Parts: sequence; structure tokens; C-alpha cells
Amino acid sequence: MTQRITRFLPRSGFLLLIAALVLGLALLTRLALALATGLQSLPLAYWPGAFLRGLWFDLLTLMVVLTPLLLLRALCPERLRNSRLYGPLRLLLYFSATFLLLFGAVAEWTFWDEFQTRFNFIAVDYLIYTQEVIANIFESYPVGLIVSGLALLAAALTWALRRPLTRPATTPSTRQRLALFATALLLPFIAFRLGNIDHMQHADNMFANELAGNGLMTFAAAFRRNELAYDRFYRTLPESEAAAVLRQLEVRLPESGSADGASNFLLRRPKNVVLISVESLSAKYLGTFGNDEGLTPELDRLAADGLLLGRLYATGTRTVRGLEALSLGTPPIPGQAIVRRPGNDKLTTLGGLLARAGFESQFIYGGYGYFDNMNAYFAGNGYRVVDRKDFPATSVVFENAWGVADESLFANALAEADRAHAGGKPFFSHVMTTSNHRPFTYPDQRIDIPSPGKRRGAVKYTDFAIGQFIEAARRKPWFADTLFVVTADHCSSAAGKTRLPVEGYHIPAIFYGPQIIRPGRDDRLLSQIDIPPTLLEMLGLPGQEKFFGQSILHPMPGGERTLISNYQELGYLKRDVLTVLGPRRRAEAFRIDAESGEATPVALNGELLAEAIAYYQQASHAFRDGGLKLPSAVGGV
Repeated sequence: MTQRITRFLPRSGFLLLIAALVLGLALLTRLALALATGLQSLPLAYWPGAFLRGLWFDLLTLMVVLTPLLLLRALCPERLRNSRLYGPLRLLLYFSATFLLLFGAVAEWTFWDEFQTRFNFIAVDYLIYTQEVIANIFESYPVGLIVSGLALLAAALTWALRRPLTRPATTPSTRQRLALFATALLLPFIAFRLGNIDHMQHADNMFANELAGNGLMTFAAAFRRNELAYDRFYRTLPESEAAAVLRQLEVRLPESGSADGASNFLLRRPKNVVLISVESLSAKYLGTFGNDEGLTPELDRLAADGLLLGRLYATGTRTVRGLEALSLGTPPIPGQAIVRRPGNDKLTTLGGLLARAGFESQFIYGGYGYFDNMNAYFAGNGYRVVDRKDFPATSVVFENAWGVADESLFANALAEADRAHAGGKPFFSHVMTTSNHRPFTYPDQRIDIPSPGKRRGAVKYTDFAIGQFIEAARRKPWFADTLFVVTADHCSSAAGKTRLPVEGYHIPAIFYGPQIIRPGRDDRLLSQIDIPPTLLEMLGLPGQEKFFGQSILHPMPGGERTLISNYQELGYLKRDVLTVLGPRRRAEAFRIDAESGEATPVALNGELLAEAIAYYQQASHAFRDGGLKLPSAVGGV
């Protein structure tokens, strides 16, 4: 049998060396990531499954990598094959392949270090937004040394293999060329037919599932899975049944406040609102939530003097998810956030409703808002956009790849509030920070952690900047009429042993205004999507029914719940049970320990499963069918 095959496919040591390089580097990368994860998060019992399944994905990836090389072998002219350039060209090709694969392995390492996953949608986004990403990489890592080291390593390996690489290859016959060409066409077809990244999900440990993948394959899959049609991939209910489930969960507004609502904390209605969404601010960094490192003295003071939401969770793991939740009040639909999708203008956003009510609605961002389509989204939904390019140069004391220092951002937010107030208009300012982001650099001599101070330093600097902003606002004539809300877009990390580790989504939310709201704490289970309808009701304006979230000023007859997700898994947490919907109509449930956050698999609860499906299905359909569009008038607004 072997002899028959070799008659059609000529021998090529070059292809074998490329195959060994691809498979060897994939194995070493997987081993390095496993060791970096540690046995506490990835016990040895999970290693065999991850590595065996990983070998399968590596082989499928190899099929795609070999395709262009087989085509070159089939189509290479005889004159070139017999020329003196043929050997050096093969050396150059092997060096280039080695360098690129080594570079990819290092890129995977850095990506894993930040996100604890293989390449996904985030990596695709980073490839698109090259200006910020490349600048961020150069500010975060010694790129010159890394590239030089990889080039030397690739050159050394190529030199060590120079003899087999330059050894003359057998000249393929016409029949062999056709066989090579046919194989080149067949291999990618097989790889794409068999290479389903859903098969990475083989264990109850998220790190094991991610390690099973191959970075090149998951990166390619991210391009293909930019958007997931809910009805095609997820469990569904009849439309009428899903709508009925949500109607049963709707808040029924009582005549007056209730002990299990938050309306008893509201002293009077604000005239203005400043909503600050802080980049990557996990609740675990605040002293209010038990952190003893002293990173957030200013936020802890605001929490003590304002209304703290103790159990509020982000809907996702990216800034665009947080912005979607805080503006649209809608559950996270699978695939890309609505902020990034076409047809996302003229939606019923908080800023759009307030603009119709006579407010100056602003989105103020410390970076360049074309990143992640933020400028287009907010400008198309009732906000006036102010970003880095609009800031006066004299107002910027420091900047890095991702944006200006938070103190400079807040100085400009202060100026925008002054301008709106001077014009006699109430204002709603949504301010999005950037400093708590790699490379974690900030102005010197602001805090006691020198820059770059990694995550701890960035959190403490952002806290300093927020405190400075509140003190400056305190001296303004509009301060007494303004409600300040400080929350996060998402956590610093949402990695864990399970697909949706609940504690990786816990974020702070503080409502502060000495003459607007009295101090207190609300420990009900709440979602980021509850903030828009809450602010709308605090301002005394109609339109709350257009949001999927619920105002916290009243009880929740349907029960406390929250919604969390990544790009594929959709989670619904209620009564300490996390129901997870996944592609291929997968559904599972976990009992979540309230103290440790540990997840234990349990049987699906039919009622909770129906509620989870109803939320996500109706949100997906509402965007698809135009149900999120801003009508000509909402409740008289």
C-alpha cells in the first residue's frame, strides 16, 4: 500500500519538516499554556483529554498549512527546480514559516495571559484596529527584542536543518503533479468539514477546553462566527410562549416604594446624570467588597456615601458589551455586540430617549471612538460624541496607545457639563475611561504605585482620577442637581474553570449624589441592563418598558436574576442556578455557591430554562426585526 501511494506522491523532506514544525510548536505552545495556568486551575486529570483532542485540531490545522506548499510543489516549473536558486528559496521559505509560527506562539502566550483563551473575536478585532493595538503592543512589550530573538531562533533552526532542506527533491511526474494538486484541494475540504471548534468543549474545566484548541483554527473560526443566528444555533420557544414568559417577569410598578425596592433611597429627582463606565473594574478590587490593598479609597468613600448595588453583574467580557447594556438595556445576543453590527442606528437607547426629552446626551471617551465602532453607534443613537481627537491639547497631561489619562478625560467631561449647563440644558454624560488597560501607564506622582503599575496601579490611578473629578464637580453650580453613577464595562478577567464563571462578571455600581440619594446598599441580584430603566425612572421620564432591564426602584415580582455571557454561551442566573445556553442547541445548569462561586452541575430546571430562552430569544428577535428601534414617540417622550 505504501509503495502504491509513493508512486503518486513524490517524497519531500521539506514537507515533513514543515509538518514537524507545525505539530511540534503546537504541542509546545499547549504545554506552556498549561503550565502557565497551573495545577490549581487545571488539574493533571484534565491534561490527557486536552492534549489528545488538541492533537486532532493540530492535525486539521496542518492540513490547511500544507495546502499552499502542495500547490507550490505541484506547480513549480522544472527550470526553477533545477536552478541554483531552488535551495536558497527553500531555506528562505522554511525560515519565514518558522518565524511566523514562532511569532504566532508568542502572540498566543500574550493573548492567553490577558484573556485566558485561545484566539477569538477579540483577536480578530485587534487585527482590524491596528493603530491602537500595535501602539499598545509596543508600549507593553519589548517588541524589538522579542522579534530579534524569534528571528535568531528561526535562523538557527533553519541553519541546523540546511542539508535536508536543500537536498534535491524528486521530480514529480505529470501523474504525481495531478495527485499533489488534488490533495491540495482535498485537505482543506476535509479540515473544514471535520474542524468544528464546538468539539473543544469536552470537559467541565474551561481551561482544558480552551487548551484543546489550536490558535490558528480558533482565529479562523472567529472570522466565520462573527454573528450567530439565535434560531439556528440555540434552543427556542414558540414566539407567543417566549413573549408570555417575559410578560410574567415584568415589573408591576406599585403605588409607592417598597422595602425590597430602592425607591426609599431616592430623596428627589436629579436634573442631570453623569454615568461613568470604568474600563475593566472588577468588584474584587474595591475595599467595599473586601479588598485589603487600599486600591480604591475614593470609590469606597462614594460607596459609603451613596447607594451601592452589591450584586450587579456585567453582561459580557468586552467594552462593547458593557456599552450595549448601559445604553440599550438589552440582554447580550450571541456573536458580536450590537455596537459593532450594521443596522444599529435609531435604536431605543437611554441617550436617545433623554435627547428627545430635551437633554444634552453625550458620549465622552478617552480614546479614539472609531475603535469598536463606538462613535458611529452613539452618534447614530442620540448622543453627541466627544473623544480623544476633540480634547484640547492643553487638557491632556498624559496619553498612551489606548487613550488619554483618566484625569484628562474627566477634565474634558467637566468642561462639557459646564457648557451644557451654561446653555440652560439638563445633561446626560456617559463617560468611558481607558487607563485601566494594558499597558497600565499613567502620569507620575499621582499615586504610590509607579507607572507602569500593572492592574493594581491602573485601578488605583483610576480611583484617584474619579475622586479628583467628584471634588472638582462639587464646586460647580450643577453639582447639587446631578446624580453620579460609577460602574464598570466588564471585569478585568472572566476566566475560570467553567464556561461562565459567575464571579468573573461581578462589577460595582455606585449611585452618588448627596442631595439626590441617601446612603445605603441594595444586595439584590441585578444586571447591568437594569441601569438604563432605573435612571430613566429616577429622572421621572417614561419609556422604561422599551428596555429588557428592570428599574431597581421597585420590587421584582418575577424574582432577582442576572444575565452573563461570552460570545457563544448565554447565561441566566436565578435562585443560585446558572442556566447556560450554547450553540448546537446545548443547555446545561450549574448550582452556584454564593460564597465561593464554585459551580456544580445540576439537572436543568424547566422554568428557569424557559426564562433564559425567552430573554435571549426575544432580545435577538427584537434586534433582527426592528423591535429595538426608537419609535416616533414613546410614552409621550
